[in-house]
Amino acid sequence: MPSPSCTTERDLVFRARGVTKVYDMGEVQVHALRGVDLDLFAGELVVLLGPSGSGKSTLLNILGGLDTASEGEVSYHDRILTSASERELTEYRRVHVGFVFQFYNLIPSLTARENVAIVTEIAPDPMTPEESLELVGLGDRMDHFPAQLSGGQQQRVAIARAIAKRPAVLLCDEPTGALDSTTGILVLEALERVNRELGTTTAIITHNADIAAMADRVVRLVDGRIAETTTNTHKKAPQELHW
Repeated sequence: MPSPSCTTERDLVFRARGVTKVYDMGEVQVHALRGVDLDLFAGELVVLLGPSGSGKSTLLNILGGLDTASEGEVSYHDRILTSASERELTEYRRVHVGFVFQFYNLIPSLTARENVAIVTEIAPDPMTPEESLELVGLGDRMDHFPAQLSGGQQQRVAIARAIAKRPAVLLCDEPTGALDSTTGILVLEALERVNRELGTTTAIITHNADIAAMADRVVRLVDGRIAETTTNTHKKAPQELHW
């Protein structure tokens, strides 16, 4: 897998230019994004870092086709997401993108294996539930229900569910936000392994600056704008992180 410094235009996965998002809240307008330019490349692990209200989740939702920009253009390879229909965005999300959120959204009455199988049954070229659960270190907990799993294990089931359809892109919104440090690091190890072994372009949004050390690149957002983009020449492994 090429390093980000070796990437070329052919490796460009996302291209965002002038992305603005304004929410109308009655008589008040909230500017969530203010002219964001961003490129994401194949195989990268990027951390989007910033405080609450900086626009991280809004940007991630626009990249994932869950929301649309008020102005600007976002493309995924040669597909212009900002002019796509709702039907096209649904197809894009279903085939190309895996999502991991802060809360696991598992179905309580289904085992870990069955929660993952929901995705594999509708994907065109899925892994088996067993393969994806093994990849996140849960090969021995496949037949446990969510109530029988810790928070970190439930989040790893959610990651397994997200990657089971072999998405090109994995978008993670505060995946460790509800977890303690020790458990959160296990979740980050699972995300790093998916990025490394599957080559999945991975974006993780967080307010936790310590997590940035595991990224190829760190994009810092402040007040709806990108304040800084840095490249980590020496990435840390998740187990080296502390917070």
